[in-house]
Amino acid sequence: HLLLFLLFVGPFNCFASYSRATELFYSLNEGLPAGVLIGSLARDLRLPTAGGQQAASLQPPLSFTLASHGLGGQYVQLDNRSGELHTSAVEIDREALCVESSGATIFGGSAAVSSSSPSPESCLLLLDVLVLPQEYFRLVKVKIAIRDVNDNAPRFPVPHIRLSVPENAPVNTRLAIEHPALDPDMGTNGVQTYRLRDNYGVFTLDVEENENGERTPYLIVMGALDRETQDEYVTVIIAEDGGTPPLVGSATLTIGISDINDNCPQFNDSQLNVTLYGNSSLGTHVTTVRAVDMDLGSNAQITYSYSQKVPQPSRDLFHLNESTGAITLSTKVDGDTPRLHRLIILGNGPGCIPAVITVLVTIIKVVMRPPEVVPRFIANEVEGVVYLKELEPINTPIAFFTIKDPDEKYKVSCYLDGDGPFRLSPYKPYNNEYLLETTKPLDFETQQLYEISVVAWNSEGFHVKKVVKVQVLDDNDNSPVFSEQLIELSIEENNVPNAFLTKLHATDADSGERGQVSYFLGPDAPSYFALDKTTGVLTVSTQLDREEKEKYRYTVKAVDSGFPPRESIATVTITVLDKNDNSPRFINKDFSFFVPENFPGFGEIGVISVTDADAGQNGWVALSVLNGSDIFVIDTGKGVLRAKVSLDREQQSSYILWIEAVDGGDPALSSTAKITILLLDINDNPPLVLFPQSNMSYLLVLPSTLPGSPITEVYAVDKDTGMNAVIAYSIIGRRGPRPESFRIDPKTGNITLEESLMQNDYGLYRLLVKVSDHGYPEPLHSTVMVNLFVNDTVSNESYIESLLRKEPDISVEEKQPQISIEPTHKKMESASCMPTLVALSIITLGSIALVTGMGIYICLRKGKKHHRADENLEVQIPLNGRINLHMLEKKPVEISNI
Repeated sequence: HLLLFLLFVGPFNCFASYSRATELFYSLNEGLPAGVLIGSLARDLRLPTAGGQQAASLQPPLSFTLASHGLGGQYVQLDNRSGELHTSAVEIDREALCVESSGATIFGGSAAVSSSSPSPESCLLLLDVLVLPQEYFRLVKVKIAIRDVNDNAPRFPVPHIRLSVPENAPVNTRLAIEHPALDPDMGTNGVQTYRLRDNYGVFTLDVEENENGERTPYLIVMGALDRETQDEYVTVIIAEDGGTPPLVGSATLTIGISDINDNCPQFNDSQLNVTLYGNSSLGTHVTTVRAVDMDLGSNAQITYSYSQKVPQPSRDLFHLNESTGAITLSTKVDGDTPRLHRLIILGNGPGCIPAVITVLVTIIKVVMRPPEVVPRFIANEVEGVVYLKELEPINTPIAFFTIKDPDEKYKVSCYLDGDGPFRLSPYKPYNNEYLLETTKPLDFETQQLYEISVVAWNSEGFHVKKVVKVQVLDDNDNSPVFSEQLIELSIEENNVPNAFLTKLHATDADSGERGQVSYFLGPDAPSYFALDKTTGVLTVSTQLDREEKEKYRYTVKAVDSGFPPRESIATVTITVLDKNDNSPRFINKDFSFFVPENFPGFGEIGVISVTDADAGQNGWVALSVLNGSDIFVIDTGKGVLRAKVSLDREQQSSYILWIEAVDGGDPALSSTAKITILLLDINDNPPLVLFPQSNMSYLLVLPSTLPGSPITEVYAVDKDTGMNAVIAYSIIGRRGPRPESFRIDPKTGNITLEESLMQNDYGLYRLLVKVSDHGYPEPLHSTVMVNLFVNDTVSNESYIESLLRKEPDISVEEKQPQISIEPTHKKMESASCMPTLVALSIITLGSIALVTGMGIYICLRKGKKHHRADENLEVQIPLNGRINLHMLEKKPVEISNI
C-alpha cells in the first residue's frame, strides 16, 4: 500500500513544483564595464546556497540557466551556480537598445530590487531564468531597467539653418526655428536650452515646450531691422542639455532680411550738361541718366520718362529709352534746330513720387564734314547683322571697309572697337581699304552675339563709328552630357510592377533641335527595364528577386536630334535590396544521429545545417530546441547539437526533438526540422542474477535422481541489448564428494545430473557459476554460488547452514562456454507508467502466492510434513521442474565475488 501511495502522490508533487514563477526587478546605468554586479538571484529569491544552512548541503546544488540567449542575453553574464548577474563585455547603450523609449528611469539605487513594476516608458531588458534542480525549480522573469546617462551631445539635423525675417518685422516678432537640436538622451539629459553666440543686439532666443515634452527654439526680434543697412546676419545657435557636465551642439544660423518697398528712386545729380556736334549721325549716344533705388527686385524697378514740360520738338529730336535712361539722337540736326534743349526726365518707381533730373543739351555747329566709313560685306548680312557659323576656320573674311575723307583735306585713320575674336587690318596694296576677319573659331555655346565698331577719325579729331553685329549660328558640335556617368540606384526586391527607378537627365549645349535629347537603353539592358525616350524615366516592369540576381549593370544612351546625331553613354548600376522573404531552410527535414550511450555531457552529437537565402540580418539564423531543452542545447551560430548530461540507453533508447530556425528579419520567418537521436548500446551492464537469490540458499537433491534430470537453473538478465545482452553460463569452480556429477547448459543455465549418485556421493556440493555476456570490447560477468545438498532428507538444517557460512576452498577454472549466439531473454523495460506498475505489483503478488502453494503441495506429497514451510521455502521448492520465472518478481541480490 505504501508503494501504491508513493506512485500516485509522486507525480502530483512534481507538477506542483513546476507551477512556481517569480519576477525580479533590477536597474543599472547604461555604459557600465564588464563584471559589474547587477544582482544575486539566489539571495533575492531566498534560495539556499552552497555556503548556507546545513540542510541545504543535503540538497543537490542549485543551477541557474538563461532560458534563451536572445537580445537580452548578450548584455549579461549569469553564474550558473551562484545565480549572480553581471554585466557582460557587450556595453549597454540605452539609446540603441530602446530607440523609441523616451520615459524616465523608475529605479533609484544601483542594481536595487524593486517590488513595483517599471513604468511603460522605461527601457527594460527582459530575461527568463530557469532555476534547477526540481526541488527549487521555477521560471524567474528578470526585468532590468536601464538608466540613462548623459553620453550624447545635442545635434542639429542640418549644419546650416536659414531663416528669413521681413525688414519691417515689429519688435517681439517670434519665428520658429524648424530644425531644433536632437538628443537621444532622455529627461534632463536631453536638450534644455538654446542660445546665440552673437545676437547683434537685435535678436534673442526663447524655448517653448509642447505637451509631448518637445522643446522648440524661437527667434525673437528685439530691435528695428533695415535690409538696406544690413541684409544678412550670420551667427551660431548653440543647444545645451541638462546633464552634469552639460554637453552642447551647434549649427550656423543665417538670418536673411527680406526686402519691402520702403525706398524710392533717387538721382545722384539734379542736372547734367551735355554738348552735341551738329554733324552727329543718327543714333548718336547723347548721355544716360541713372537713378538708384535701394530696394530689391520688383521694388527697385525704375522707368524713365519725359516730363510734360519738355516740348515736342525736343522729344522728337532726342529719344529716351524708358528702361535704361539712354538718350540718343533720333533725327538729323539742321540749321533750324534750336541750339539749346532743356530735357526734364522723371525716374519712376512703384508707389513712389518720381525723382527729377534736368539734362541741358547744347548743339555745336560744325562746318567740316566727318570721315566716311563704307562697308562691303563678304559674309551673309541682313540689316547690319552678320551671320557666321560656329567652328568657321581662322581668318574667315567678314567685310571690307573703305575709309575716306569727303573733303579730301585730312588724313583719316581707323581702328576696331569691341571685344571678340576679330581683327581689322589694312588690305594692301590699296590705301584706305581694311579687311575685317576672324582670329579664331567661334563657339555658339560660349557667346552667340558680338557687337563691334569700326571707328574712323581724322587729324582734326572728328570720329565716326560704324557698328557691326556678328550673330554666331549654332552647329551640332556638342554631344549630350549626363549629369552622372555612373548612375547608382537601389530598390527593394518584390517591388510592384512598373516601379519607378530614377529620372535620367542629360543636357546638350546646342540649341534648337540639335539640343533636344532622347534616351535609349543599351543592348546589354534586360528586357524588363523600360526607359521613356522623352522624359528619361527609368522603370522596371517586373518584380525583382535579390536571391535570383542582386546587381544589374547596363548602359543607357542620350542621343540628340542633330544631323548627324551625337550621343553619349552612361552606366546604370542597380542594387536589389534584400527583404525578408525567405524562411530558413534545413538541408534535411529529418535528421538522424546515432550516439553511443554514456556519451559525455556537452559532447557534439551532430551538426544541424540550415541556410537562409536572404542577406544581412534577414539571413542571420538562430536555432533553438522546441522540446527537450532541459536535456539538449544547440549552438545558435554553428548548429552543433549537444546533450547537457550523459545519456543512458537503458533509461531511454531514443529521443525525438524539434529544432526551430528563426531568421533576423522583421517580421521574422521560421521553419522546423525533426531530429531523431538513437542511442547505441555499449556493454556497461553486467548480467544480473535473479535466481538463485542468495549464495547461502541450497537445494535438496535426492540420491534417486536419474542422470540427465534437471536439478535447478541459474537465471540472469542483462539490461544491454544485442550481443551485449547474450548471456552464457559456465561452472568455473566445484567442491563436493564428486563435483563433476553436475553440469550446466551454457545457453539456458539449466543444471542437470550427469551420473548416478552413489552412497559415497552424499553431502554438500558447491558450484561457482559464472554468468557472462558477449559484450564488446570486453565482456562483463557476474558469479553466483549454487549449493546442492545430496541426501534423502534434511535432518539437520543448522549443520547445513554452518557449512554454507564457511569460506569455500574452490579453485577457479576459467572455461569459455561454446554456445550459439542468440538472445535468451528480452531486455527488462523499466515501466514508467503508473498503471503498468500497479498491474505488475498485482501479478507479482499472485505469482509469489502460486509458487508458495505449489511448494507446499509438493512437500506434502513427499511426506515432509515435519519441516517448517514458511522458514525454508527456498529449500522446499523442487526446482528440477520448469517454473515460469519470467512471471516472478526478480529482484537483484548481492552476489559475492569469488
